[in-house]
Amino acid sequence: MPHASVLSVNAGRARAVPYTDAPGGATGIDKQPVDGRVRVAPAGPPGVGGSGVSGDAVCDLRFHGGADRAVYAFAREDLDDWQRELNRPLANGSFGENLTTLGIDLRHALIGERWRVGPDAVLEVTGGRIPCRTFAGWLGEKGWVRRFTRAASPGAMLRVIEAGDIRAGDGLTVMHRPAHDVTVTRLFRAVTTERATLPDVLVAAPWMEREQLEIAQHYTAKYATRNSR
Repeated sequence: MPHASVLSVNAGRARAVPYTDAPGGATGIDKQPVDGRVRVAPAGPPGVGGSGVSGDAVCDLRFHGGADRAVYAFAREDLDDWQRELNRPLANGSFGENLTTLGIDLRHALIGERWRVGPDAVLEVTGGRIPCRTFAGWLGEKGWVRRFTRAASPGAMLRVIEAGDIRAGDGLTVMHRPAHDVTVTRLFRAVTTERATLPDVLVAAPWMEREQLEIAQHYTAKYATRNSR
């Protein structure tokens, strides 16, 4: 990936909307590109910490923000595919992503893979985005949750390993790939449409974001007990 880069760094402000079930009825999903360098730093404990991107609002701490979901990346190439399918323009940030990337296939990123972004920041892949009511309401597309799930190209949730400043045009380099084969897409399919494969993805447990890890652990514990009887 000699030419992978960040096309834009995006942040959103909280605003009230009728289509979210977040406490307080607000969302920060409307991300807009930010000029200049933006500080990216660890976001704090799950359920308490918000976004790892300075100036970015996270309104539903149940499902967003915190250490293992501090930053969300989505590929420009995937946005372009959706543009063609939906027959509408999709600007950088349209899917609520903090980083719009170019030149990296996020579907094949490994859980636990580490990236250097810009001169200082180091980010680690923890899972993909699970679509929700707020995402569907924001886009206003019929059957959006089902369609996004079927595509199995959910972008990458990231934790911040080393803080740094990031700006549009910064290079993105994969520094490390762990010794397993659990990709973002494989984990996403396991927690959505292919539950029988959940025990297999636990090899990536040390790096997984909390919700998907809990789904895999609960499923495995339940069915391992049944199968051992």
